[in-house]
Amino acid sequence: MKNRRIILISLGLTAIAVLIIAITAAAQPETPTLTPIEELGKSMYFDTALSINNNQSCAVCHGPTVGWTGPDEEFNAAGAVYEGSIPGRFGNRKPPSAAYATTSPVLYIDKKGIWTGGNFWDGRATGEKLGNPAADQAQGPPLNPLEMGNPDPACIIWKVCGASYPVSFEDVWGTGACSIVWPADIATTCATEGATATLSDADRTKVIQDYDYFGLSIAVFEASSEVNAYTSKWDYSLMGMAKLTKEERRGMAIFEGKGKCARCHVSSGQDALFTDYTYDNLGVPKNPENPFYAELTYNPLGGDWIDNGLGGYLESAGYDESVSAPEMGKFKVPTLRNVDLRSSPDFIKAYSHNGWFKSLETIVHFYNTRDVLPTCLGEYTEAQALAEECWPAPEVSENINAKELGNLGLSPGEEADLVAFLKTLSDGYMP
Repeated sequence: MKNRRIILISLGLTAIAVLIIAITAAAQPETPTLTPIEELGKSMYFDTALSINNNQSCAVCHGPTVGWTGPDEEFNAAGAVYEGSIPGRFGNRKPPSAAYATTSPVLYIDKKGIWTGGNFWDGRATGEKLGNPAADQAQGPPLNPLEMGNPDPACIIWKVCGASYPVSFEDVWGTGACSIVWPADIATTCATEGATATLSDADRTKVIQDYDYFGLSIAVFEASSEVNAYTSKWDYSLMGMAKLTKEERRGMAIFEGKGKCARCHVSSGQDALFTDYTYDNLGVPKNPENPFYAELTYNPLGGDWIDNGLGGYLESAGYDESVSAPEMGKFKVPTLRNVDLRSSPDFIKAYSHNGWFKSLETIVHFYNTRDVLPTCLGEYTEAQALAEECWPAPEVSENINAKELGNLGLSPGEEADLVAFLKTLSDGYMP
């Protein structure tokens, strides 16, 4: 009798364990099934071999655990720009999020004369080349000497064609896409700055076409449900599967009303992107900790370098001063989706194009009081400015948006409510 009781208890515990496992499995978000081109794009996105020193992938600067942006809190806590494949080389801006970036239209001027669309903080990935700003953007970092550092697009194609991906390049882009006669010294060429692969005209043409396929594949992965998940608490609240707290609801009301946030970070619609794809100068201070100021080879101006954003791009692209001048100091309005997604509760994220802000609380306080607090005397870090209760002067003083931020009149409690709402926009919520 005693043994039978033990057996029954054991069977009961086993049933409970099975039930717990089943419930837990059901609660986990499903891993999206990727199409062949999405799978190829994902393989390339995470491949560290696609850099001059075989040590850097797209994910090094755009990590999924923190919202597809900078995953290294040591970089985030200081200059917020990331070291490239070549040690000691740094870019000049904080990595933007790769999530929800594929929804941006090709750069254009709307009926009101407002520049809209494109990718990168300054819009230089216009989308005109491949019909998709995200695809244009994907072609940039692999050849940037401050990022992945490859000397020739042929190096990317040589590597992806020889890679053992679950879905091969030719599986997606057709037999013959990798039929290129590579020179015997291709490995040496691809490990040498400034080198160019020796190819026939026909093979060079194929490399150019394949590099377009590379950019498009990355963009298709970035458009997949693995990257653009739409699984935040806010999303589930719209479906009736989650309920916002009183604090979060108050924050949403402020976001759409008194805080004026929704004027640029559009929140209407079932799958709102929380951006209008335009450009603004918010009066963000210069980040004195940016190591790019010491990158004299690629920044001969040193500490005198000024980041003019969209206006700087338009000027370099040959636009007349009457077009570029009104856009100086403007940067793309980012999506607020995943704005608080972190790999751990105390993980340090950085905000704005140069990462000067280190918390949502600070950037909300800046939006609220930029034109209220006194101006700091000199270049300050965020911590120094908060200690002195002042804001440094803007890096670019022209074209500052004074209509939608600067003196919002929010109380400390309202700022806290607004931050609480922003935290509901992170993917991976478990309803």
